[in-house]
Amino acid sequence: MNLLAMLSIPFLSCVLLAAILGYIGIHVLKREVIFIDIAVAQIAALGAIGAHLILHVPDDSPLTLLCGIGATVLAALFFSTMHHSRKNQLPTEALIGIAYAVATAGALFAIGKSTEGHTHILEMLTGTLLWTTGGQLARTAAALVFPSALLILLHRPLQRLSDGYQEIEKGNRAALLRDFLFYILCGTVITLAVRLAGVVVVFSFLIVPATFSALFAEKWGMRFLLAWLAGMLACAAGLLFSYFLDFSAGASIALFLILILAGGALARALRRG
Repeated sequence: MNLLAMLSIPFLSCVLLAAILGYIGIHVLKREVIFIDIAVAQIAALGAIGAHLILHVPDDSPLTLLCGIGATVLAALFFSTMHHSRKNQLPTEALIGIAYAVATAGALFAIGKSTEGHTHILEMLTGTLLWTTGGQLARTAAALVFPSALLILLHRPLQRLSDGYQEIEKGNRAALLRDFLFYILCGTVITLAVRLAGVVVVFSFLIVPATFSALFAEKWGMRFLLAWLAGMLACAAGLLFSYFLDFSAGASIALFLILILAGGALARALRRG
């Protein structure tokens, strides 16, 4: 199989994920809830694994996906309600960490009961990006149309919410509703993305490009463009690195994202100096 045929579908998958996760990452960075994606990914994985073990359905069945998304809806309700509750004294990031720990313990316990436990853990972390088929990409892209459209339509109110997230008055019902909707959309996107690329790549795409863009831009539009470009550049380099040196594609992409961020930080420091 030649290089173009092998890497074209994985690269197009990364272009798609870098766009939508880069945009969500700007919100996440503004809100200072950095680990929300990895927590949601673990919660979604726990829901999907539970469906596989309890309902005995295949890993790639629609019911498994629905159970994963259902788990993220519950997580969205929990995070948004606790953040806006007057009675809650814990920071949102602490709640996210607790939820991640509980979900990880539950997922590892459930995976331990499966005869394919090692495979489940490996795919959950690194995904199967290099072996993505055109059909998988088409189904994921189709499933992402609805949440992406809602994120675009609700950009202004969600942007205002994220820009002043830590200063929102507790008990604000309008903010609570918008926050709940954002976390549902965020959780749905992350659930679909993890099935395609794994937790490592999704976490990297969500945080690193958004952080890179914040080094050079203030406006949302420019941040999104820089984040998307950084994601695509890292993806192209990571896939080539993986192909020629036989490394994991997910880990390679994450590595090049970190290198791009480090290069951006160095360039900013030199420019300031």
